[in-house]
Amino acid sequence: MQTSGQKKLSEAVRYIRSYTDMKPRSGIILGSGLGAFADTLEHKVKIPTSKIPHYPRSTVIGHQGFLVFGSHAGVPLLAVQGRTHFYEGYPIQDVTFVVRIMQALKIPILMVTNAAGGINPYFKPGDLMLITDQVNFLFDNPLKGKLEFGEPRFPDMSDAYTAEFFERIEKIALKRNIALKRGVLWVSSGPSYETAAEVKMIRKFGGDAASMSTVPEVIVAVHGKMKTIGISCITNYATGISARKLSHTEVTDTANLVKEKFLSLVTGIIEDLL
Repeated sequence: MQTSGQKKLSEAVRYIRSYTDMKPRSGIILGSGLGAFADTLEHKVKIPTSKIPHYPRSTVIGHQGFLVFGSHAGVPLLAVQGRTHFYEGYPIQDVTFVVRIMQALKIPILMVTNAAGGINPYFKPGDLMLITDQVNFLFDNPLKGKLEFGEPRFPDMSDAYTAEFFERIEKIALKRNIALKRGVLWVSSGPSYETAAEVKMIRKFGGDAASMSTVPEVIVAVHGKMKTIGISCITNYATGISARKLSHTEVTDTANLVKEKFLSLVTGIIEDLL
C-alpha cells in the first residue's frame, strides 16, 4: 500500500510521463540566474511545474518554473528551471519533491547548482566552486518524520558529493580554461542574507560559500542512492567582506555575466563524464 507521499509522487510522475517517455541520464537543478542552460537543450519537452500535481511553485525571480526534458551531445537530461526554496514557506519535504521525481524516473545522477556568497577570502564574484561537502544550518531535514520513501532511516553522508568525480571535473574545467575552486557549502534558511558576524562564524566553522538551497536536495539524493555533483556560482562577496550592500539583483546579474563559463563547465561535465 502506498504512503501519502508515494501516492502524490505517482500522480506527479504519471502526469510527466503523459508528456515524455525520455529516460534522462542526469537531473540538473539550476540555481538563481542559471536557468539559461535548459534553453540550450535539443529536442526539448518543457513542462510547466504549475501543472504537475502536488509540485510546489517557485516564487523567486530567476526561477521560471519548468521541468525541461532534452538532450545535449546525445545525452538525455532533465533540467529543473526553477528551484523551490525552504524560505518560500514550503515544508522541507516539498522542497525536495523534484528529487523524488528524479528517483521515480530512475535518474542515477543529480547535478545541483546554485548562486552563493563567497566566504573564502580567495574567492571572488564570478568564480565557480566545486562543492566537496556541505553544512546544514537549516535546522531541518527532509528525512524527518515517517519513512514515506523507505529506508535507510540514517543515511551515511560521508560522500554526499560523489568524490570519485572531483578530479575528473577539475580536469574538464582545466581543459576549458576555467579556474575551478573547491569548497564546502554552508546553507542556512534565509531569506535574509547573513550578517557580518555570521559570516565570520561560517568561515571559522569551515564554510567557503553560503547559500539558501541545495542541502535538502542533496540529502534526499543520498537517501535515494543517487550520485551527486555540486557547482556553486560565487555571485557576491558575503557581508562584511566588502562594503557593498547585497541584493538579489546583484546575484542574478553576476550569474548572467558568467553564464558562458557556467555553460562551458556544465556541458563539459555532460560530454566527458556522463
